[in-house]
Amino acid sequence: MRPSASRRVLAASLALIALLYLAWHRGDAHFGAALLVFVLPPLVLLAAVLRGLPSAPLWSGIAALFWFSHGVMYAWSHPELGLWPWGGIALSLAVVFSASLPGMRARFGGRRPPA
Repeated sequence: MRPSASRRVLAASLALIALLYLAWHRGDAHFGAALLVFVLPPLVLLAAVLRGLPSAPLWSGIAALFWFSHGVMYAWSHPELGLWPWGGIALSLAVVFSASLPGMRARFGGRRPPA
């Protein structure tokens, strides 16, 4: 069975956020810690999404709240970093929206019978 469009966007967003953090922290003195904290979680979630685990979008959305907060914090306090934090913000929003889209469609997409 082919994954839905929202699952494909979610998988792509998770892969891109892992690549973003890998590139962002490539010269960091604590590169190993950055790999464990920033790169490994989206890769684990990506594997779960690709396997079709039902809870993967939920946990991806929860993790994206952390990535969003981290991006906002760095964009605000370290403007010299340029587009790295803004990329994290954009990708975390893509994760949240693609993870939430099936539920929003189910909740608001169907027509209700008149009361």
